Amino acid sequence: MTRPAKITTDTTTPPTIIPAIPRTDVLRRLAALQTADTPDLKRQWRELFGKEPPPHNRAYLQSRLGYRLQELAFGGLTPETLARLEALGEQLDGGNIVLRRIRGDDKPVAGTRLIRQHGGIEHTVTVLSDGYDWQGRPYRSLSAIARAITGTRWNGWAFFGLQTRRGGA
Repeated sequence: MTRPAKITTDTTTPPTIIPAIPRTDVLRRLAALQTADTPDLKRQWRELFGKEPPPHNRAYLQSRLGYRLQELAFGGLTPETLARLEALGEQLDGGNIVLRRIRGDDKPVAGTRLIRQHGGIEHTVTVLSDGYDWQGRPYRSLSAIARAITGTRWNGWAFFGLQTRRGGA
């Protein structure tokens, strides 16, 4: 049994046929993903998605392939669920696809205390809903606080040891 894929928008090439996954094979294939080498994961990606794999890491390929195996065996999200998710997304961004790609605010939760030792002095910053508090004064950014503490320009996230927006420390 095969299912036609709905993945190609190019009208010059015929749609790719994606093989259905028997439900009895899902657990075995999910377990096999853990020991598969990267070339095999990429081969499976081509087979299950009908296109070239993205240049992501092994963990991404494994998790996405695992979802795809289950999706092909048991079915994907229901049309009602997809419609509900779309409606929720439109409530948040008004249907603007560009806004959907912008990450949300990754600032620590209001009330969080950031503690940093510098020059033998412990500095405590409290995260507010609209900024930060250090020594009873409000600041709009951690970089401004780091500059006040050190006298030099610093990335505030790096100074306080928070993960940066690019994923590094």
